[in-house]
Amino acid sequence: MNQAAKSALVVDADRPGPGVRLRLFCLPYAGGGAAVYREWGRLVPPEVQLLPVHLPGRGNRFGEPPVTRSDALVERLAEELDPFLDLPFALFGHSMGAMLAFELTRRLRARGGPRPEILLVSGRRAPDRPSGKRPLHALPESEFRDELRGLNGTPDEILEHPELMELFSPILRADFELCETYALREEEPLDLPISAFGGLEDTDVGRDDLLAWRKHTCAPFRLRMFPGGHFFLSGARTQLVHAVSEDLMRLALR
Repeated sequence: MNQAAKSALVVDADRPGPGVRLRLFCLPYAGGGAAVYREWGRLVPPEVQLLPVHLPGRGNRFGEPPVTRSDALVERLAEELDPFLDLPFALFGHSMGAMLAFELTRRLRARGGPRPEILLVSGRRAPDRPSGKRPLHALPESEFRDELRGLNGTPDEILEHPELMELFSPILRADFELCETYALREEEPLDLPISAFGGLEDTDVGRDDLLAWRKHTCAPFRLRMFPGGHFFLSGARTQLVHAVSEDLMRLALR
């Protein structure tokens, strides 16, 4: 597979318009895919090119095995996204995606190449704050399904459909394993802005968990909270994208 064809699998990328000044890569939560950000395209300003990222095992990459270790996935993302780093760019991630965006930013720094203009983290406690939740990825299938139902992130039509669960369970388990085996390595704080976003009714990730991202940058930090629980990015989509766009335009127009 040539590089252009391979890159086409990694992101949903239309040809950038003449006014595009910045690219926004969006990384999904556990079990999610690029489709999570489908509606964002009509909400971001024309100066921003939206690039939802396909992770292995879903979307355009459904035939690939999912990755269960964050280091391996971040290294692959750094290589696969490299062709798209010829313009200024930003990284956004929700929940698992926020952790991947953070580690991808650190990996790009280590490689000495282009780095994001800003890191946008959503619905994820700072990486030095453990969740305290029991591991889920190795639970028996019935228990695993019950836990998923309680998290409210997997549609009932999947949970109640054995054939769909047979397809999606390995992806979900791999994502949970990736998150549950993640360990923060000590490094210098980032030298780029971080914006954090959270749900006011999120019982898993609270305001203090989000404020703790402040220590991971020596540049400006900003926190904004929105109505909703852990998946506020759906219920408060318009408000969230407006806030993200505000941060991006501040960078694009400077």
